[in-house]
Amino acid sequence: MAWYDEAVFYHIYPLGLLGAPRENKYDGVTHRLKELNPWIDHIRELGCNALYIGPLFESVGHGYETTDYRKLDSRLGDNKDLKQFVKKCHDKGIRVILDGVFNHTGRDFFAFKDIKENRENSRYKDWYCNVNFWGNNEYNDGFSYDNWGGYNLLVKLNQRNPEVKDYICDTIRFWVSEFDIDGLRLDAADVLDFDFMKTLRSVANEVKPEFWLMGEVIHGDYTRWVNEGTLHSVTNYVMHKALYSGHNDHNYFEIAHTQRRLDGMGGSGAGGFKLYNFVDNHDVERIYTKLSNKAHFTPVHILLYTLPGIPSVYYGSEFAIEGRKEKHSDVSLRPALDIRDYKDAVKNNPATALIAALGKVRRENPELAYGDYKELHLQNKQYAFSRSSNGRSVVVTVNNDDSDCTLTLPAGDFAEYMGALSGDRVSVEYGNIQVCVKANSGEIWIPVNKGEKKKAAGAPKIVKEAGKISGKLSSKDNIDEKLKESSEVKSAAGETKGTDKVKSAPEISDAASKTSPKAGDTSLGKSYEDGVIAGLQEAILAIMEKNGNVTDQMRRDVYNNTHHDSLVNWVKSFIR
Repeated sequence: MAWYDEAVFYHIYPLGLLGAPRENKYDGVTHRLKELNPWIDHIRELGCNALYIGPLFESVGHGYETTDYRKLDSRLGDNKDLKQFVKKCHDKGIRVILDGVFNHTGRDFFAFKDIKENRENSRYKDWYCNVNFWGNNEYNDGFSYDNWGGYNLLVKLNQRNPEVKDYICDTIRFWVSEFDIDGLRLDAADVLDFDFMKTLRSVANEVKPEFWLMGEVIHGDYTRWVNEGTLHSVTNYVMHKALYSGHNDHNYFEIAHTQRRLDGMGGSGAGGFKLYNFVDNHDVERIYTKLSNKAHFTPVHILLYTLPGIPSVYYGSEFAIEGRKEKHSDVSLRPALDIRDYKDAVKNNPATALIAALGKVRRENPELAYGDYKELHLQNKQYAFSRSSNGRSVVVTVNNDDSDCTLTLPAGDFAEYMGALSGDRVSVEYGNIQVCVKANSGEIWIPVNKGEKKKAAGAPKIVKEAGKISGKLSSKDNIDEKLKESSEVKSAAGETKGTDKVKSAPEISDAASKTSPKAGDTSLGKSYEDGVIAGLQEAILAIMEKNGNVTDQMRRDVYNNTHHDSLVNWVKSFIR
């Protein structure tokens, strides 16, 4: 049993959370990382005991086009800042893993710059895959090369080159000795060379006891990566998809079938593999945005914390914030947040309270980390299973229907079960328990002795929409009407080029933030909410008009976006 077997992760994308400039000018150091210190107590309050943070090292943009593996991104601070931050996490009992971006580098990396300067005479020309001096690219380098995802900004490293292997292995040793990290998330592990990953596993075994390697893998037979000689875990994208679509479609068969398939790959008990489970991250839309029925936030997260695997919460999603993926940009998925805006969220925000309660239940019931999985009940709208270890079984029930339901389930030899969230108690009769599962909710039933006093973690409350967002304008007539209205608003909004009536982006962003409704706040009337959305749309159009010509299609794009948080992030994007 290693620390990661019982881990509950919190995931931070630091360049976004800390509001760093989107482009690195390499013009000095800004010590933003220190602003994460208040988040450490918040992470602990949620019941998380591990942090995945990254990317962190010097890069030109989003962080995955590395310039220097041995230097903290200057937009975040310096190496001393990172060392101190990791120590503060360790002092609070939080393990820290970083992003290892070893499939590719950025174009500013020293080896690639040497190739640009010395071409065929560069001693680093074999550090990258298929460097062809008869080719060319959009940068007019006078040569071509393999990349990741079709982006020549991300130059693919030759992981079979011994010098590259040695350099990366020495980098990991440096990170452990300098920062005392506890593991790595390997970016783009599904395209990493397998022999290279086996070398990394050898280094992991060398540098620190229980040093954890988790790989980003989208699909496939996960056992190819997760085994004794390669990685400890991979991202569980198949369950990520099943968790939200299984609720949107009222189809628990999808989730159960996915778990059966995973069980067939690697098992679920103490000896089975433990995949990295998540409902959202820095590359996919927020779970609150993806769910058609926002109340399903509760059963989705109950499953996240109780199905086999290692649960992870992406920063901000514990507050039920929105985040819609926009064309050619992930900025809206990686917003800047101030923890002070969410003071007392564990008490006042039902979503945050739920996450904290689940963290407590997970910590107190090791069956949820080590227990064998057994399906007990399955219908489209109801699902139940057990996690059993050392003769003790925890029973999990979820319901995606708008009505309560009653289930009769096998429960073993214990006299009584208690709802770990609600505190409700049921007696075992003839080896079964009969439980009521609330609409759009769920419960984790733990065995207790009769008369045993045990405190519940907190009954889940319905997670309501954070200020109901009006539906998309899909009717051409509605959009055309908006376009007509917008021409009448131009003068009032000060949209004419060069006018000093147009508010600056920071002013609009500040106003938008102040009007941003918090999760669970139902006090705002629909007309007011619609007015906020309309105001944000007009603010965006005002800035766009000031910067140049705005076509009708551009206006349609703005009016078709009716999601509050996405519009706020759109406004903020003009600041950077």
